[in-house]
Amino acid sequence: MNIFFGFFKLIRWPNLVFIVLTQVFFYFFIITPIYKEGVPFGTGILTLICLCSLFIAAAGYIINDYFDLNIDLVNKPERLIIGNVISRRWAILFHIILSILGIVISLYISLRSNFIILFGNILSVLLLWLYSTTFKKKLLIGNIVISLLTAWVIIIVFLALNKSFIFYSPNNLKLHRVFRFEILYASFAFIISLVREVIKDIEDIEGDSKYGCQTMPIVWGIPVSKVFCAVWIVVLAGALIALQFYILQLGWWIFSIYTFIFVILPLIKILVDLYNAGMIADYTRLSSLVKLVMFTGIMCMILLRLYL
Repeated sequence: MNIFFGFFKLIRWPNLVFIVLTQVFFYFFIITPIYKEGVPFGTGILTLICLCSLFIAAAGYIINDYFDLNIDLVNKPERLIIGNVISRRWAILFHIILSILGIVISLYISLRSNFIILFGNILSVLLLWLYSTTFKKKLLIGNIVISLLTAWVIIIVFLALNKSFIFYSPNNLKLHRVFRFEILYASFAFIISLVREVIKDIEDIEGDSKYGCQTMPIVWGIPVSKVFCAVWIVVLAGALIALQFYILQLGWWIFSIYTFIFVILPLIKILVDLYNAGMIADYTRLSSLVKLVMFTGIMCMILLRLYL
């Protein structure tokens, strides 16, 4: 493997594509239909939002692998890039360059829209560093940090709508409508990401325990970690089922059918498979299935264009 392909594997390019799709879909299939007369910011700002999110996320993946080198030698030695394809010195340089680019672009976006974006992205860079060095090894803290940053991918697009806007304004009906969808999808992203992070901790328990990590499966045990994930899956599936009764009253039949088949049913399957899981390979498959549900959940934004 040459350095070019190694770099793209290091920054988890499929995950970066997922970030772009999430932000682009939220803009074109939720914000644009609601703001029929014209969105307060154009596709130029959207492109910059996607770029700064990509740069910061890529920098986060690099620094995570940089500090996880010893653990990854145990958990997934076949996937090692740093030290095999890219040197540690080049890895830290890539991290610094990408982080700076993300912050500089965030500054420009903030000058055009909302300064919270700059502060949020600076905090994201800091949290990703602290996650890689400290939080990842602590009980729940690292899981919550990553879940919050996953939700931030959607929140940042919403914040660009109004220069003076902080939370929401009930007097601005369009902004208020977008706010409700932002809360819905950001909450979905947070919960599903939290579940996946804990499942990944179970998957990586061997290497994590060897190097003194205090993740949930190590501190509380795998059975308790499974219960933790199951509770959140039930909460998410239950909330989505309750939501179906509301949207069916609006006549959103296609959206409701899609959500039931491609989001709720897979969540139920994850719940069953989680109960039966016993081998590390089982948790690897579960992690992939949760990621698939994240994808199908975001894809349902496309159908909202039919109703907004």
